[in-house]
Amino acid sequence: MTLKKIRSRSLRSLIVALFTAALPWTGMASAQSHLELQPQDVTEWKSVYGQIQPRRMLPARARLGGTLETLDVIEGDRVEAGQVIGRVVDVALQFRLAANDAQLEALRSQLANAETELARGEELLARGVTTVQRLDGLRTQVEVLRNQIAAAEAEGRVIGQQLSEGDILAPIAGRVLTVPVAAGAIVMPGESVATIGGGGVFLRLAVPERHATLMREGDTIQISPGAEDDAIEGRLARVYPQIENGRVLADVEVEGVDDRLVDARVLVRLPIGSREAFLVPEAALDHRFGLDYLSLGGNDPREHVVQVGDTHVVDGETMVEILAGVSAGDIVVLP
Repeated sequence: MTLKKIRSRSLRSLIVALFTAALPWTGMASAQSHLELQPQDVTEWKSVYGQIQPRRMLPARARLGGTLETLDVIEGDRVEAGQVIGRVVDVALQFRLAANDAQLEALRSQLANAETELARGEELLARGVTTVQRLDGLRTQVEVLRNQIAAAEAEGRVIGQQLSEGDILAPIAGRVLTVPVAAGAIVMPGESVATIGGGGVFLRLAVPERHATLMREGDTIQISPGAEDDAIEGRLARVYPQIENGRVLADVEVEGVDDRLVDARVLVRLPIGSREAFLVPEAALDHRFGLDYLSLGGNDPREHVVQVGDTHVVDGETMVEILAGVSAGDIVVLP
């Protein structure tokens, strides 16, 4: 064997020895963490649909009967409390007010004439031409006319107040939901011309009665406002005691829900209990060829086929439920 071949073999042996010596150090640097599987309590969720409802829904009613002269709102408009949204006109009241004004003018003219007669009678009494009885009659006539004028003025104010009640006012600040009438319609006193929803919105749930005993006021629920929106949290505010058609009604307080569409259906996940399950981090699973693998074992880990279930978020980390293939005490190798 030549000297050149001996040197080549010695060089290869040295490289192999150095690589082998480096393996233990590399294994320590890439040491993986482990997780001992133990059953954990997870919340059992029930998916139901809730309807968006306004907290307050009041009708804007006509206080006066007559013809709906104007109506200034349509469905979807926003209004303020006390805002004039329409006007009802009663022609008969206008005629009564005109007659009252004419009556007042006549009474004032009669009063002016009676006061003139009273002043003349006082002069004649001072001369001794007339009698005291005649003068008292003139004074009484003046007082009667003044009282008649006061009564007519009071009646005029009543008619004016009735005419002012033709203005239809929004009872609360909010959004106009329905407008069942149109301008030109004949309305009766107390008839609704619009429905106003305000005060924010809440969710009304109808849950099957078998879950009634599992719901607690104050429970946190998850709400999906839309297909592309992140889930938001709400609070179960009220559970109604009466069951209707096999359903339990419940109200959920939530912020951030769009109030433009009333009675819109929103997907809600309602907590109805808890159960035990095995949870592992999502990154610990390896999906190949349609199967899910999990590395189990301590110093000598091996891949095991497992059956996965729902996904849960625990302390901000995504965890996957393992339905089959593991048992309590198994050591999971984490990446």
